[in-house]
Parts: sequence; structure tokens; C-alpha cells
Amino acid sequence: MVTQKKESIEKERPKLTIDELATFCKRRGFVYPSGEIYGGLGGFWDFGPIGVELANNVKKEWWKFHVNQREDMAGIDGSIITNPKVWEASGHVSSFVDIAVVCKKCGYKSKVDKHELGKVRCDKCGGEYENKGEFNPMFTTEVGPIKTEAMKAYLRPETAQLIFADFRFVQENARLKLPFGIAQIGKAFRNEISPREFLFRAREFEQMEIEYFIAPKMKCPYINEIKGIQIEIYTEEMQKKNEKSKKMDILNAYKKGLIKTDWHAYWMALEYKWFTSLGAKSENFRARQHTSEERSHYAIDTWDLEYKFPMGWRELQGFANRGTFDLTQHEKHSKTNMSITDPQYGKVLPEVVCEPSLGVGRAILVFMLDAYELNQKRENIILHLHPKLSTYKAAILPIVKNEEMIKLAKNLTKELQEEWNIIYDESGSIGRRYARNDEIGTPMCITLDEQSLKDNTITIRDRDTTEQVRVKISDLQEIIRKVLKGEKLLELGNLVKTRVK
Repeated sequence: MVTQKKESIEKERPKLTIDELATFCKRRGFVYPSGEIYGGLGGFWDFGPIGVELANNVKKEWWKFHVNQREDMAGIDGSIITNPKVWEASGHVSSFVDIAVVCKKCGYKSKVDKHELGKVRCDKCGGEYENKGEFNPMFTTEVGPIKTEAMKAYLRPETAQLIFADFRFVQENARLKLPFGIAQIGKAFRNEISPREFLFRAREFEQMEIEYFIAPKMKCPYINEIKGIQIEIYTEEMQKKNEKSKKMDILNAYKKGLIKTDWHAYWMALEYKWFTSLGAKSENFRARQHTSEERSHYAIDTWDLEYKFPMGWRELQGFANRGTFDLTQHEKHSKTNMSITDPQYGKVLPEVVCEPSLGVGRAILVFMLDAYELNQKRENIILHLHPKLSTYKAAILPIVKNEEMIKLAKNLTKELQEEWNIIYDESGSIGRRYARNDEIGTPMCITLDEQSLKDNTITIRDRDTTEQVRVKISDLQEIIRKVLKGEKLLELGNLVKTRVK
């Protein structure tokens, strides 16, 4: 019965625009325009008390899934400013350029890639773009207090290059054997000509990135682990023939030659699985192959995991095959041998077969958009975030404000806070407190009433269904653990009959 109700709500739910999401995020403490009291600054955002916890949880789950739970992965945290020769070697100083364009009709400023010149129209009005020339989007700075002696340096435009520069150290220290990956989460900066669409395109952003190394022609030993994972596939041929994407088993798409390498198939399936395991909706994803015109010169094959944002299908995560390009460049410019000696393959300069690269901001947009619901029956917004991502795992709500109950509630809050982020709320009606927590995605509201004082039991309200169960306080910690692992709250206690609120 609950399923039928949710389906009818889905049909009635209006589409949320990116601007509406930005307004909601500001109102509920997720994200604010940076320095807004001074008019803000385009492309820079501050995460508020609710948003910073969500972002931390996204990064925590990404790191646990990609690093802690794998034996073939190690992590680093590289410097934001490094020796500028790193960016000379990588090609960013000489070749990291975009084309600045201005719409001849409405004056909208934007940027395009070289291959898009003359082919794309204005995002705002569909008018023709005028080419205003090339620009390098790297931010520059100076290292050294005396201006005449200072060294010109750069804020990093990506996190990948220090993975390559530190490659030998990491491989030796972590005792990694091929195949293996190096992961990093960190800030990157790009001086975008026209940052737009909330967190989608910003000047300061955070990346979660992996460079995955193999010996030349090494096959993926994990390929059969992705059997049965299906996604919409959009090949280069489909795009050029204006055909629609087709839902396929990713492993079968590789076996048919639509995806050229087993490693690309594996990593795309894995990243798609990560998103959907945390509550993202499968129907909003597709895998799109880069056309030959847009593919990087060093890439054998490139795919994007795309998401259907309110603005349309956009890149969420890129999967480039970089070969030995980066290690060769750093070997050449630094005069340092970047080869390693592997116990199975001997001396080898590894290839980067895939670099799953994901922006934290874009990941947050996905989880927020798929979680957001304006519920007409309950007359409030419900954020159906996965409990692992929710800012607060539970809210403690004493029904009656007497001294004994407040003491019990606060002691319970303190006890639970030793393990989880828990919010205590005694302000306003119980219905208003439920609604506040629904809006920020708190999965469980723990209510203390007169019965709690008599038998040490409490009720737990499920955010998504409003159903409640009564359980012993002594069982509460184990119940929270089970809910975070994916078990249904309504199966963990005695159902309490109550009206929807």
C-alpha cells in the first residue's frame, strides 16, 4: 500500500529546477553563495552546517568504497600549490586552453572547446556565438613575500598531477603491485569565464579522483564482478545517427565491442553501482562515449557517466584512458625514471587505463535531486537521503518539557553522539519538529513520551513512511546500526498506530 502511495506522489511531483534547488539549499543550511553580504562572487560557494556534514559523508563513503575496502588502492593528499614545473610538464601551461565566446544576440558569456566552435549555439537564447579568443583557466599566484623575487605559481586546476609526480613514492611506500590505483580527494580551481548552474560549474570545487595503473595490455581480473549491471549506453555511432541510447548489460556491451576496454566497462559499472547503492535513481544515468572530435589526443577511448540534471544530460564523471602520457611527460621534464619493478611484470612504465574523476559538488547535486520530494499530503519537503549520507542519523524529540524527560532525552543524545551525529530538538510542536527533520533528510526521529519514563522505551518515526515503532532504549544503538546498513526500520520494532505527521 505504501508503494502505491509513493508512486502516485512521483507522478504528481513537479520537476525541480537548479535555481530552486539552490534556493532550498540556502534556506536549509546546505550551501550559501560565498560572501553574499558583499554581493557574493560568482563560482564560489560556502557549505553551511547541514551541507558540510553531507559533503563529508559523501567523501567518507567514496573513500571507504574506493580505498578502504580495496587492497589495490592507496591514497594521497597533495598540495594545492606545487612547483610550477609540474604544470609545464603536464601541458597545462601551454595547452590547457578554452575558447571564450559571447552570444551575438543576448551578450551571454561562455566558453566552448575548440571542436565545438561554430557547432554550438547560446545556452540562453540559441543565438550564434562570437569567438573572443583562447584563455587559460588556471589561477595564478606568487610564492615568496618579496614581489620582485617571487615565483609565479598556480592553483591546481585538477588533482591528478601530484598523483603522477608522487607516483614512485606512493608505489614503494604502499608496496603496490600491478594493477593498482592511487586516489585523492581535494580542492581544484578553474577561472571559468561564466560559472553557472549552482554547484555544477564552479571556480573552486573539490574532486574525488583515481588514477588506475596497469601493465601494458593487462586484462581486467575483476570484469566478471559487473555481470548483470545494466545502464543506458550511448555510443559514438548512436550519437552521429541521432539514435536514442539503449539499456544494456555493461559486460555484454564490452563483449560486443561497444566499449573498447574491459577496464572502462569495469570502472563505469563500479561508479554507477556506487551512486545507486547510496540512493541515486538508476533511470537518471547513462554512459556516453566521447566522439572522435572531442576525445583527448592521448586517449584510446573515453566515456562519461552522465546524469539527467534539470538542465539536461550532463557529464557527472569522466573515464579517460591516458596511457603512459603523464608519467612519460614527468619523466622527460624531471629527468626522473618513473618506471617501477613489479614482481610479475618486471621493469615497466605503467599505463593509466582509467581515471574515474568526480566532483563532490556534482555528486551532491545528484543525491539532492533524487532525494527531494515536495509531498502534497504532508505539506512539506522530504529529503529522502540515504541514511549513510544524511547529516543527522537521528533526532531526539522529547514530547513533554518536564525536567525528568528533558534529562533522559539529553542523556540519550549524549550517549548516541559518541558514535553518530545526532540532533536534539525540543522547540515547537512535534509535527513542526518532524517537518524540520524531513527537510534536511534525518532518517529517524526518536520520540520520548510519558511511557518512556515508565518502561524505558521510545518510539522511532521513519522519515519516508511516517510509520513508527516502539523499542527499548537499550536496543536503540543496534537498531541505528542496522538501519545504516540498509535494514528496514519498520521490521525492527513493534508498529505503533498513529496519524500521519
